[in-house]
Amino acid sequence: MKKSFVTLMMVVMAASAFAVDLPKQGFGVQVGWAQPILRLNSPDSKEALANTVKLNGFKVGLVYDASFIAGFGSSIGLNYSFGMSNSKWSSVSAINDYPKTRMLITYHQLELYVDWQYKFEVAKETYLILYTGPSLQCGLDFTMRIDKQVEDPPMSGDIRIEYGQRFSAYNIGDDDMDPTHNTSDNALKRLNVTWGVGAGFQYKRYYLRGGYDFGLINPYKNADFSTGNHTRGRLDQWNIKLGVYFWYKD
Repeated sequence: MKKSFVTLMMVVMAASAFAVDLPKQGFGVQVGWAQPILRLNSPDSKEALANTVKLNGFKVGLVYDASFIAGFGSSIGLNYSFGMSNSKWSSVSAINDYPKTRMLITYHQLELYVDWQYKFEVAKETYLILYTGPSLQCGLDFTMRIDKQVEDPPMSGDIRIEYGQRFSAYNIGDDDMDPTHNTSDNALKRLNVTWGVGAGFQYKRYYLRGGYDFGLINPYKNADFSTGNHTRGRLDQWNIKLGVYFWYKD
């Protein structure tokens, strides 16, 4: 399925590259907010989600826009996205307040997307936009760090933070997430395919777009919990993008 999406996206990009005579085109930059969402589905429960990790960050990239017939066209772009999550301190014991732990997660990715869109002209050089299309995402880095908050010395009330070692989610194992255990049982895949839907507003060379990308493949590798079932999930993303075309033909 990933190969089919890549082939389709390359065909659309190649066609757009040769569409030099189209009446409406634009090439520019965009920057905005991104919230990657790593969802873990429970294979043994009817509950939709057993665990959800939300990472807040930003995205920046290049975009090419073209209209083919009336308001119908496509938008093609390459983005870099960053997300981060820092959990609250929580006690590992129900009896003692300390030690407490928290997890810091950082995520870097590149994404190539193709959106099919329709622009409704509501006034001169002013448009409402509806769009949908696939995205191929490649994870560059997905690291975790588990910190510990302890009393030193014990029962003194003096708190010391022990910063844990950072390790990659692409090669963690299933024995307490030991970074030296590289079996990749419940690690993540680097490639992800999503399908997005969204809406936007454009005035002359400037636009604002917002949407949601639904993950289409399981981002987890062959994880096997004690129940013997494989881990399933999705890697989705909320996004809002503000852009400007520094070359625009209308």
